[in-house]
Amino acid sequence: MAHIHLQDGAFSLSFTLLWWAVALVLLLACLFLLRRHGKLPSRQITVAALCTAAAFAVFQIEIPLFGGIHLNLTPLIGILAGPVIGTIIVFLVNLLSAGLGHGGWGMIGANTLISVAEVAVAALVFTGLRRAGAAPGVGAGIATFVALAVGNAAMVGIIMVSGIQGVTQEGSSLLAGLSLVVLVNMGMAVIEAMVTALMVSFIARARPALLGETGS
Repeated sequence: MAHIHLQDGAFSLSFTLLWWAVALVLLLACLFLLRRHGKLPSRQITVAALCTAAAFAVFQIEIPLFGGIHLNLTPLIGILAGPVIGTIIVFLVNLLSAGLGHGGWGMIGANTLISVAEVAVAALVFTGLRRAGAAPGVGAGIATFVALAVGNAAMVGIIMVSGIQGVTQEGSSLLAGLSLVVLVNMGMAVIEAMVTALMVSFIARARPALLGETGS
C-alpha cells in the first residue's frame, strides 16, 4: 500500500500546511454531505466502526521486508463504506497511527489524501464492475489493485512536488528511488487484492446487504 513513512520536517512547512489544508477541505465536505444526508442507518454506522477498527489494527502490523510493508484495507473501506464515510475513516486511522509514531503528525494531511484516493477509486471501480456483471470477489480484487496503483501514483506525486528536506537526491534520482518503493508496494498490492477479493466474496455470501453501502 502507499503511505509516506517520513517524520515531521521531511516536507517544508508550506507543503505540510498545503496537504493538511486540502485534506481538511475534503473532510469538511464529507461531513457536510453526511449532515445533508440526515441520520445514518445503524448498519452504516456499524460498518464504519468496524472498518475503522480493522484498518487501524492491520495498519500497525508490519512485515519486516524492505524497511517494513503492510496492508491497509483502504480499498475494502471504499467498497464497504463508500467514498464519503471512507474519507472520514481513513483520516481517523491516519490520525491514530501518527499518535503511535507511524509517520509524523505533519504527514497526516498528505497520507490522508493518498488514502482517500485509494478509497474513492476502489469504490468507483467496484461499483462499475458490479454494474457490468462482475462477481463480487473479482470486482473487489480488480478494484483493490487499481486503487492501490492510484495511491502509489499519488504518493510519488506528492513527494516529487514537495521534495524532501535534507536529502541530496532530486529529480530523476529521487524518482528512481521512489520507483523501487512503488515496485515493492505493487507486489504487496497483489496480496491485498487477493485478500480483499476473498473477504468480499465471503461478505457477498454471508451478508450481501453490506455491499450495498458503496454508493453512500
